[in-house]
Amino acid sequence: MHLTPTSDEVVAVLRATGALRDGHFEYPNGLHSNEYLQVPMALRYSAHLRMMTVGLSRLLRANPEIRAIARELSVVVPMTAGLPVAFGVCDALRARQVYWAEREHAHESLHFRQYLLPEPGEQVVIVDDILRTGAKLSDLKSLLESHGAVVVGLAVVIYQPTPNTWNCGDLPLYYLAKLDASYYVDAAHCEWCKRGVPVEKVWL
Repeated sequence: MHLTPTSDEVVAVLRATGALRDGHFEYPNGLHSNEYLQVPMALRYSAHLRMMTVGLSRLLRANPEIRAIARELSVVVPMTAGLPVAFGVCDALRARQVYWAEREHAHESLHFRQYLLPEPGEQVVIVDDILRTGAKLSDLKSLLESHGAVVVGLAVVIYQPTPNTWNCGDLPLYYLAKLDASYYVDAAHCEWCKRGVPVEKVWL
């Protein structure tokens, strides 16, 4: 295993732990795909968690601007599911702190807990386990900036873009592996549905 794991090494861990599965899957948003990924299935194991979060921290440190401010950085996640990654990256970077946004209901806007708000000018790296559609990450970036924080980077374990993935523009994006799954917008356009391959409904 390399100090910064290669894409092949990361994918091998995902497959070995059951985090990455091949088949015919339908997501809650109606998309059909040939791959289903649950990164937390791999992060159950401390060795894998450390490998991936240290690897992400090394990618961040390779940027001299981020390396120079590492001790002042806040590491922020869009929901609590990304906290293991955030704490691992914070520890490896020796960054300042970790905090997160949350929401009570699926259609509610992201918000911070009472008395927990970014400081004006605070420099932030957004971290999560996966960037698929990027909707929560985009919402978190807007929320942070509305409080005057400065988002300097986005780091995810896996980048698995869909046809409608958020374009993060000039924001530096760091990831350990990119998965190029096949997607169909619905059952009517899905090649596996046309061939009669059974579909399994999955969660995001």
